[in-house]
Amino acid sequence: MSYFTDLNWNDWIKDIIDIGIVSYIIYKMILLVRNTRAVQLLKGILILVAAWAISTWFNLYTMKWLMNQMFTFGVVSVLIIFQPELRRVLEQLGRGKLFGRTSSLEKDALNDQIVEVMRAVQHMAARKVGALIVFERMTGVNELVESGIKMESKITSELLINIFTPNTPLHDGAVIIRGNQIMAAGCYLPLSENPFISKELGTRHRAAIGVSEVSDAVSVIVSEETGQVSLALNGMIVRDINEESLISKLFEELTMQKENGKEKAGVSSFLKRKGGRNG
Repeated sequence: MSYFTDLNWNDWIKDIIDIGIVSYIIYKMILLVRNTRAVQLLKGILILVAAWAISTWFNLYTMKWLMNQMFTFGVVSVLIIFQPELRRVLEQLGRGKLFGRTSSLEKDALNDQIVEVMRAVQHMAARKVGALIVFERMTGVNELVESGIKMESKITSELLINIFTPNTPLHDGAVIIRGNQIMAAGCYLPLSENPFISKELGTRHRAAIGVSEVSDAVSVIVSEETGQVSLALNGMIVRDINEESLISKLFEELTMQKENGKEKAGVSSFLKRKGGRNG
């Protein structure tokens, strides 16, 4: 208690600022790993820590020795296991985006972009035409763009539908969108090696999850077996997502900022005016 009684008001202010900064950093870190594989890995680490604490408390020598051996190599293991998440943090820090999120596209242009993509998605989903559309965000995916056929074309529903038409040269690959352009089609994406992915998911879905594990890209997938539309980001996939949720999430992620109810309604009404629901 003597430490607190000896503090003057300058020390109190510095301590409050110090605690506030550390708390905010921890909060941002939690947001980065939320809804990613890292959450499950963190649970596993907590279980190991609990096992070590129990072995220490009850003097379980063999178990304590085993835990100590595991923790000896724990730092290297954590760096390997959390490599995608750590890279994402460093990339955002380098781009100055760790502590703030700013709009990446003008809202009007983004509205048009979402309208065109949704038209194409609805058309292909109704006809069970498989498709994979990747939206590049802060993390560049130039190596993936170079694996396909360069296009640098305006985003239109007609072009997207034509690209994914079965038995055409580009229909098996992915389309990569950067800003307001289709950068390339027929692109090859890294497949996810996550062993917890459902066996029901095919190559297209695994590729969508894979690219979201190595970058912050957002992917929209149309299943050629069921016609269901899915969304992949941050190493996770939301299957059979409804139209309103898809529009809302795309708008939120592509603007890189939290949206309010007015913006959501604005996109939906804009889509209705454009006839996007008639696919």
